[in-house]
Amino acid sequence: MPTRRDPGKQARKRLARHLRAFRAARGLSQEALADLAALHRTYVGSVERCERNVSLDNIEKLATALEVDICELLAAV
Repeated sequence: MPTRRDPGKQARKRLARHLRAFRAARGLSQEALADLAALHRTYVGSVERCERNVSLDNIEKLATALEVDICELLAAV
């Protein structure tokens, strides 16, 4: 029987990948992004390592800090 993919983990991986890519494209460290988003620096690192189930409010803070639409952080591409 095929195993089902955990949609939550896939979404966290997608968010982490996009977050890291947008942050790197803007030349921001995790600490700088955290400052812009009013989050703790270790929190951003844990999001990028898929260790957190991030709230929608914090995803919005990160998107705003990166100046991207929240949909871009969650896009399936």
